[in-house]
Amino acid sequence: MSTRLPAAALLMAMLLALPAAAHQQKESITRVLLNPRTGNIEVMHRFLLHDAEHACRELFGESADLLNNQADRDRFENYVHQRFFMLDQDGAVIPLNPVGNELENRYLWVYAEAPIPEGLSALTLSHEALRDLWPEQVNLVNVERDGTVRSALFNGGSPEITVRF
Repeated sequence: MSTRLPAAALLMAMLLALPAAAHQQKESITRVLLNPRTGNIEVMHRFLLHDAEHACRELFGESADLLNNQADRDRFENYVHQRFFMLDQDGAVIPLNPVGNELENRYLWVYAEAPIPEGLSALTLSHEALRDLWPEQVNLVNVERDGTVRSALFNGGSPEITVRF
């Protein structure tokens, strides 16, 4: 009996840990590529599907279903586009054109693009998606130009960060 008790205690501890393993990560990664081949700024937001699902239920109601409902994915895409923006070095908004969204394994991708403004030397970024729901949400934005990457981390500090080239 003494050998069964530790095994049962271990099994119980593992079962109790399962909900903790399924918790939200509360992080996203965005790649902003200044693509000289296309002449566009290409924006690729990657959200953990689990986090996006929780957010959609809070934003759009309990029946929201990102896995099976394209309309809900489109609503989430619109939500992201409303909370991410870029300004050029003169403070002018760079209007982004939504490109779409897709599910890939455990991620939801949201895409946008805009022509690269002439003479662009800096970008001021703001990425508040999910931060309005969860202040602990961390959004990392990597800006890539000519093989050089500059990063902006949105984790509770300033809602705007400037990267210079």
